[in-house]
Amino acid sequence: MPETCLLIATTSAGKLGEWRQLIGDLPYQLLTLRDVGITFDVAETGKTFRANALLKAEAYGRASGLLTLAEDSGLTVAALDGAPGVHSARWEGNDYVHKNARLIKLLRGREGAERACRYIGVVILRHPDGRVWQARGEVRGQIAYAPAGYGGFGYDPIFYIPRLGRTLAQIPIDQKDRISHRGRAARGIRPVLRQLVEASAA
Repeated sequence: MPETCLLIATTSAGKLGEWRQLIGDLPYQLLTLRDVGITFDVAETGKTFRANALLKAEAYGRASGLLTLAEDSGLTVAALDGAPGVHSARWEGNDYVHKNARLIKLLRGREGAERACRYIGVVILRHPDGRVWQARGEVRGQIAYAPAGYGGFGYDPIFYIPRLGRTLAQIPIDQKDRISHRGRAARGIRPVLRQLVEASAA
């Protein structure tokens, strides 16, 4: 495969779609795990988002031999001591309708700042020679009183942005990309991707 291939190491269709939107304009052929025949899952045993992203970048990067971008992200809620945190994808199962309803229920009776939450995302870019780069993104908000919106995925329908008066699921994708944790992490890693493709073409 040409050096301009970039493996987006996620099994999440939602994340994959957002990454295509965020870096699809760069001169890379974006590949999925399925495209390269990788079927195994990486155990996310790390205690931090960075640790889990690194585990995935190393495992999938070594298996594919390609430049690999891996991400770990999640929702942290201050009133719940940072939960769901690194367990966001597995917390309370796989049904996000249930997960979102559960969070709303856990915060019943709390108002305003007591409903504070953050989306945090860490991206690791791993070169086939073993070099790694990192970028981090974060967006702050509050847990909504009820789900709203049909865009996005995961916890987006209950992630309320007070200054916008809407949830992440209610705003257009281009606006979401400007303010989201993933969009901010992408802006941090884009210069590295540009440098690498320019170096390979020199």
